[in-house]
Amino acid sequence: MILSPCENICVVDAPSGLCLGCGRSLGEIERWTRYTDGERARVMAELPQRLETMRERAAKAAVGN
Repeated sequence: MILSPCENICVVDAPSGLCLGCGRSLGEIERWTRYTDGERARVMAELPQRLETMRERAAKAAVGN
């Protein structure tokens, strides 16, 4: 079984082009099953920061900064 960060919240954040649920790009989602374990591990390691960056941007936009 291939591990996936999918949260079944498949909505793309327009400014970043990343999924709001998992933080992957559409290209990464498309190629996920063809990635090597190492490639998937690299992307998985990047996801928390990607999601945090999107949350911070959204919070700033909400308060008008």
